[in-house]
Amino acid sequence: MEKTQEQKKSSVHSGMHLPGKVGIHGSFFGKVDATASELQPFMPTELIGGSIPYIPGKEDEGVWNAASQACGTERVHYCYVIDDGRVWYLAAPSSSLASNPDSWCPLAAALPGNSEYWDRQTVYLYEQEGMAGALRWDQETGRLQLFLGVSRTILPRIQSMEANFVTINPEVAKSVPWKNRALRQEQLSRMLIRILFLSGIGVTLFSLLFWVVAYTLANALTPKLDKARAVTTTATNELMVNAANALQTNTDRHMARIIELLNMTSTFGGILTRYEVKENDVVEWTALIPSAVQPGQIQAIAVGMEDGRVKVKGTH
Repeated sequence: MEKTQEQKKSSVHSGMHLPGKVGIHGSFFGKVDATASELQPFMPTELIGGSIPYIPGKEDEGVWNAASQACGTERVHYCYVIDDGRVWYLAAPSSSLASNPDSWCPLAAALPGNSEYWDRQTVYLYEQEGMAGALRWDQETGRLQLFLGVSRTILPRIQSMEANFVTINPEVAKSVPWKNRALRQEQLSRMLIRILFLSGIGVTLFSLLFWVVAYTLANALTPKLDKARAVTTTATNELMVNAANALQTNTDRHMARIIELLNMTSTFGGILTRYEVKENDVVEWTALIPSAVQPGQIQAIAVGMEDGRVKVKGTH
């Protein structure tokens, strides 16, 4: 039976790794995926199959989620194709491939668009070491069905069906590698840890180099700064002495003036209420004196009344 040209030109998308390619995690760790010629045919006894709606960009996650729920574990191997608005997949628990890590399932070649696929009316058979498996589509529901078991019990049951049969020859069929999401995540995690470790070493070395350069430059520039430091210290000391002298002189003068004003106002029965030194050493003071006293007697001017007394203001 030969495939038609239309079937050979199928536009079905495949969700498997391309054999013989080196991924980013593979190249980083020096590991290369097994090529098609290195994969050995093996049919897991816990193989499952089904389909889910096709959501662009979400097919890989959707297949992994469906396979994980069906297998009862997140560690699953799976492969899939996209056809007719659905994602058709086969999957098996990773533990079932413990003795056959570099293998592929020949029944995957019968998924739509793969090398052994003809149509959905055909039953696809594969037999190995006394075990047999069959893949078909239910004509009423359109669901993917898998039959696995001992050859002597499964084959008579399958061959009793009214359908065309195709026996898959793994020597002729194009191998379909498994995908393993958990393994890939672990490889990427190890790669990230190694990148962070190397980045930390790089930052540490750069910091040490920067410190050495800065220390060397500091030592080289220190002799040139000694003279400037001495000049700065001398100027600072002079400013502090001048400021202290100026502060002391002004303070003594203003304290003497305050005492003079207190004595003068109290002589006339008044009180000094405010003495303020403003910018440019300008003095302004206010006092309350009895109304019988003339402001001119104390070299001030009247500015109002307060508490029955005359409020006066002076500026010297």
